[in-house]
Amino acid sequence: MPSFELPEFYTPYPARCNPHMERARAHSKSWARSMEMIDVPQHGRVIWSERDFDAHDYALLCAYTHPDATAGLLDLVTDWYVWVFYFDDHFLELFKRSHDLDGARVYLDALRAFMPDDGQITASPTNVVEAGLADLWARTVPGRSNDWRARFAESTRNLLDESLWELANINANRVADPVEYVEMRRKVGGAPWSANLIEHACDAEVPAVIAASRPMQVLRDTFADAVHLRNDLFSYQREVHDEGELSNGVLVLERFLGCDIQQAADRVNDLLTSRLQQFEHTALTELPALFDEQGLDPTARMSVGLYVKGLQDWQSGGHEWHLQSSRYTKPRAVVVPPVLRGPSGLGTQSARIVSSLLATAPQRLRSFTHVPIQPAGGLELPVMDVPFPLTLSPHLDASREQVVSWAAGVGILGEGVWDEAKLRAFDLALCAAGIHPDATAEQLDLTTAWLTWGTYGDDYYPIAFSRGNDIAAAKACNARLDQFIPLDIAEMPTPVTALERGLADLWTRTAAPMEVPARRVFRRAITDMTASWIWELGNQAQNRVPDPIDYIEMRRKTFGSDLTMSLSRLADRGIVPAAIYRTRPIAAMENAAADYACLLNDVFSYQKEIQFEGEIHNCVLVTQNFLCCDAAAAMQVVGDLMTARMRQFQHILAVEFPALLDALDLDTPVREAVCDHARNLQNWLSGILNWHQGCHRYAETDLISNTRPALPELFGNPTGLGTSAARITRTSPTTALPASSAPLTRSSIIPDRPGLLATRPFR
Repeated sequence: MPSFELPEFYTPYPARCNPHMERARAHSKSWARSMEMIDVPQHGRVIWSERDFDAHDYALLCAYTHPDATAGLLDLVTDWYVWVFYFDDHFLELFKRSHDLDGARVYLDALRAFMPDDGQITASPTNVVEAGLADLWARTVPGRSNDWRARFAESTRNLLDESLWELANINANRVADPVEYVEMRRKVGGAPWSANLIEHACDAEVPAVIAASRPMQVLRDTFADAVHLRNDLFSYQREVHDEGELSNGVLVLERFLGCDIQQAADRVNDLLTSRLQQFEHTALTELPALFDEQGLDPTARMSVGLYVKGLQDWQSGGHEWHLQSSRYTKPRAVVVPPVLRGPSGLGTQSARIVSSLLATAPQRLRSFTHVPIQPAGGLELPVMDVPFPLTLSPHLDASREQVVSWAAGVGILGEGVWDEAKLRAFDLALCAAGIHPDATAEQLDLTTAWLTWGTYGDDYYPIAFSRGNDIAAAKACNARLDQFIPLDIAEMPTPVTALERGLADLWTRTAAPMEVPARRVFRRAITDMTASWIWELGNQAQNRVPDPIDYIEMRRKTFGSDLTMSLSRLADRGIVPAAIYRTRPIAAMENAAADYACLLNDVFSYQKEIQFEGEIHNCVLVTQNFLCCDAAAAMQVVGDLMTARMRQFQHILAVEFPALLDALDLDTPVREAVCDHARNLQNWLSGILNWHQGCHRYAETDLISNTRPALPELFGNPTGLGTSAARITRTSPTTALPASSAPLTRSSIIPDRPGLLATRPFR
């Protein structure tokens, strides 16, 4: 038995059971027998006995997670889950237990032939898993659109292929850091795959025009994270103690936080709750606006509504199945006095909803009760070890002068947000000189101007749009900016603001030498960044501290990581196929680097944002809110996460990146260009650290001298609902937390670990 008690789960929706469950039980057992999954040895081992199959009860899972599916669709969906769980156990017995990485690669590569995007299978199955996949694919994809087929094929490939990531970690005895774990668990855990099947079971496809939008992506990701984290709590004993598995969220947080197993389980449940509440927030606040912006007709809106309902049904049904299925050894249940227990047993889920809502209400309320503009100085910065040499461009001084002329020319110094003194104090040329030490003078000027434009936009939006109280105007501004990054450079209107003039100039100079596919990728990096500014304004208007996972993933965009990384790719001039940049090792390497840089910025800017600007988008504050701890403890946790992300970056450089290059068998020019990209990321990290240490943007003395109100004739004074926070004095008292959410000290989250904090304070 694991030594932790089941936490109080957030279960806001009652589970319902499909009336066709018994039929699905009989059908799935017959199908599994026909596929030789029951009592038939595979390579000398019986994966499932009939007793195993009956005990797991996958028909119960599907009946609860798809309560409204027709009898035929429930049969099909149940067969899919029988297959996917069989694959998981088959892969465990054949490859994970033996640590046979090479054999696993061959096995997984062969499965690709049985899930073609066009639905036509020409290969012949050679094992049970291939035969099951071939049968299910032929029964499922013909009735679906090409867009759905492509999504389902991708999620199925991810589900299979990323099993290698789990196996590689087992072989290396390596436990992932929390960010890496969540990202990879989405692929290998199968919940995105389940989300695609929900569309099929509901016969309600997500319209292609919105399938890749932020709201739909967040709904899929929050659904997936909640499914996986719930499973981690129930499967800890089976996975960690019985199978030697290292990909379990409880284990990940236990190792990362250095806490005991019960604390880790409680934190996993807190994260699960946060993801479900993010799901609800997105569905209620972002989907309606998305429907209106895309002009969806009532039928399309109904389809999305059925899909969202299907995701909710899966959450509640999956929880009930975990409680009843014998696949997992249960952790100890919390001991509650009989008078407080309330109803129990099958059919009483609805009666437990009130208890669930009350137990999780403090966590939800904390996200909306942060008091802005409060003292935040005196914290020590965590140790920041960027083990890559710093080299500065010899053109630094010239670029410092050039960017002042450029900013004045496009109007950045004339709108009341920045003046020349601020621009010089921020010294963005210093950042560019470290990021691109080998750049020509012209290239360095271009990089410096891009950094200046992006930083100015980040400062401009909160002031110009009243910290979220004029989001309609901000969206109109974004729509205008989109016109200055056309794929056809000749099609560009006349710019009228500093942001527009700056973007028009930079886009023309940068995109002109690019091929159209490269322009499209670079354009997406810009639009992602400007869209993220709207996301920040929305949270600011609601005074909502973001969910930690949503924050980390959006921070890469608000920081402009993709934009600045894309600048480093310009030198390859298109010789590197885009598919190589999308491979898991390179994408993971870029994400690890981006996260380190974003968190680095957050620890430097904590006082600036919390005390001087009333900002809520800072990982130290997000961590304070999530862990309900003090700022010093949150700063240390963020420092530990920075260290973990750097370790992952180094691990990929040392192990996964060379293996990828060997596996791809690239031509010499392409291989050199990919290696240059890795070196550029190292320069990017060392250059960003050096800039934070050398610029005059974050120290307290600089903050005092740089702080002055925006020009009233341009922006006015913020008024109306939600703007009182901007007028709260710097010495406002903090809002008291509920008694059940008393703040934790640093030592109550993680044990004292001397040496993790440096001696440099914020100045």
